[in-house]
Amino acid sequence: MKIAYISTYPPRECGIATFNHNLLRAIGYDKTAVSDDSYVVAMNDSDHLDEYEYPKEVKYRIRQENQKDYIRAADYINTSLVDACIMEHEFGIYGGEHGVYILPLIARLQKPLITILHTVLKDPSYMQLTIIREIAKHSSRIVVMSHRAVGFLTGVYGIPFNKIQLIEHGVPDLEPKTENPVKGSLPFKGKKVLFTFGLISRNKGLETVIEALPKIVEKNPDVMYVVLGTTHPGVIRSSGEEYRDSLKRLARKLNVEENVIFINKFVSEEQLFDYLTACDMYITPYLNEAQITSGTLSYAIGAGAAVISTPYWHAQELLADDRGRLFDFKDSEALATIVNELFEDQDKLNTLKANAYEYGIHLRWPSTGQVFVDLLDEAITKSLAEKDSSGKQIIDPDAMPSFSLAHVQRLTDDTGIVQHAKFGIPNLKEGYCVDDNARALILAIMAYQQNKSKVALELLPVYLSYIQYMQCDDGNFRNFLSFTREYLDEVGSEDSFGRTIWSLGYLINNAPNNSYREFARELFSKSVPHFQKLQHLRGIGNTMIGLSNYLKAHPGDDYVREQFDQLAEPLKAAYRKNKRKNWHWFEEKMTYDNGILPLAMLSHYQCSRDKESLEIALETMEFLSTKTLSHGYLNPVGNDGWLYRDNQNEMALYDQQAIETMAMVLMYFKAYEITRDLSYIKQMYVCYQWFLGENSLHLPLFDHETKGCGDGLQPQGVNRNQGAESTLAYWISHLVVLKALEYEYIQSGDLSNSVQKQVLN
Repeated sequence: MKIAYISTYPPRECGIATFNHNLLRAIGYDKTAVSDDSYVVAMNDSDHLDEYEYPKEVKYRIRQENQKDYIRAADYINTSLVDACIMEHEFGIYGGEHGVYILPLIARLQKPLITILHTVLKDPSYMQLTIIREIAKHSSRIVVMSHRAVGFLTGVYGIPFNKIQLIEHGVPDLEPKTENPVKGSLPFKGKKVLFTFGLISRNKGLETVIEALPKIVEKNPDVMYVVLGTTHPGVIRSSGEEYRDSLKRLARKLNVEENVIFINKFVSEEQLFDYLTACDMYITPYLNEAQITSGTLSYAIGAGAAVISTPYWHAQELLADDRGRLFDFKDSEALATIVNELFEDQDKLNTLKANAYEYGIHLRWPSTGQVFVDLLDEAITKSLAEKDSSGKQIIDPDAMPSFSLAHVQRLTDDTGIVQHAKFGIPNLKEGYCVDDNARALILAIMAYQQNKSKVALELLPVYLSYIQYMQCDDGNFRNFLSFTREYLDEVGSEDSFGRTIWSLGYLINNAPNNSYREFARELFSKSVPHFQKLQHLRGIGNTMIGLSNYLKAHPGDDYVREQFDQLAEPLKAAYRKNKRKNWHWFEEKMTYDNGILPLAMLSHYQCSRDKESLEIALETMEFLSTKTLSHGYLNPVGNDGWLYRDNQNEMALYDQQAIETMAMVLMYFKAYEITRDLSYIKQMYVCYQWFLGENSLHLPLFDHETKGCGDGLQPQGVNRNQGAESTLAYWISHLVVLKALEYEYIQSGDLSNSVQKQVLN
């Protein structure tokens, strides 16, 4: 098999680069199983592709902060002959916030992926949690190097246990030299040596060792503390050698400067092994417990060194069973006591070394590499089996969150639903709007229809009464209301009018009781004179959708039917006026809530059987699809610039809005209702998955904790505010997909247990 490795790589000075180089060689030991043509996709921490003189196995380079490089790399891998990919993951080696740029790459991969996590945080931020979950979703297996990491992934991140593989950090397959050249070097010759190596930065806690030296030197004047390694490149860029210089000043202050030496270089693995086997004790004095994996610690154990360490997570596991000694964070006195004790008792020191050496044998790279070979073989076999499977359900109900009105309830008080939120907390300062209460009314009706939700039935009159409160004496509607229930406008927009008519028409057709139906019809009838005054296409479109629902309940109302037909004419005229050979749209630009316009024409055809309406609906829907679904996921027209007829190569990518996605879901479902063409169900489900992470950034907008939805997709990630518009758009889409699931079952005749569970719940 041929493998592609995604990682940093030597000569870049990086622990993960070294790890990946060793892993490539270890997996390649088995020439009968792994091809020599395996290659590396290397991560550059620079905009210059020629920053490093990589060896021949590096076939592709990604500039860390260049988003397009990630997409091109996915295409390169997919078109190559590799059978699987291995990705090393550490938040800091990929671009964007917490390395989010890696998600579009792995989402596009058509090869099975194994991901090795070098960092697993106990208390991740929302973005960190989301990224790890998305990586797990796209990976055949997640590899970690400690038992604690397994616990975090299952308990904190919610990743299934059977998707996680524990493989301890590999170590060099080397034996101590009879004549070690390091022992005769100046820092080691005639000295008792304490040793630390690795990239230097403040979190390494080297000052703790220097602070312990006075008490150590008092009993062992021939002690030398050797620090091997360059300063971390990120530290160099931000503050130069300030930390290293501060350590030298501390040594001078404590009168131990003659007992400390810094070797400022990055050495080969073989040289490092010489240092580790030459020292008396190896020390990792890290400052906090949040270190799930330490390559330096693993190397020290593999070399059979006597290790003294602070009790960070990896050290607690690796140094158990008398393979090392632990001291508390920043506790220089305890460190000095342990060091002096071990220098005084050579038997204890030798026991630590022997135990470490014995344990390190099973960590050596050839053994570790074989475990990865078996894992790769399993992933490839499983991938081929999945490709051969057929008859897969279009909609996967198990991938959908369980229905919940928790966040909708959180945003709703006895006046109505609040417009905005700060993260998941209602922002009362922004008050209410009729737009959102109309959507909330539709959601409440749908939720009651779907599962007889008592919560929805209790919320329904709140939203209906808000709409009644916002209706003017002439039948029009205000839109905005302050938290103190003061009107903030004299009359709302045509969009808000149309959405309100939509909700009233929907209630009239689907009311849970006659009282609500009669009340809604009274509000509806009072608003009818304003239908003829509408000029804006989306206001007209929303109103038409409402009228189509009304006419299902009252098909004999000829006056409303006449109004409906008249409202369709401006949409038809707009399409005729703006249509060109390469532009099948109602306007000279695509802006917001675009799916509403084809949906309105489909709704008109459904009631009137007007063939022109159907033709326009299908043509514009197809055109909208080519612009927004060409990548295999929904990429709606962004609010930050739109898409113009005369410049179709410059579609705004962001800010992507949830109502755009809801309109697409509703549009495709309506197309399926009319045509019974299952391809529309597929497109509908692709659009719905935008909420769950199938989007340009491959980040979910739905929040599984709050049950709300982020307010949009922006270049840097998800807008974490979870207002009413986006949350309602998600849950309406969710319920439409469940309804489509029922139709799909009827058409396929096969209702699985998981489908039944989603439909019933």
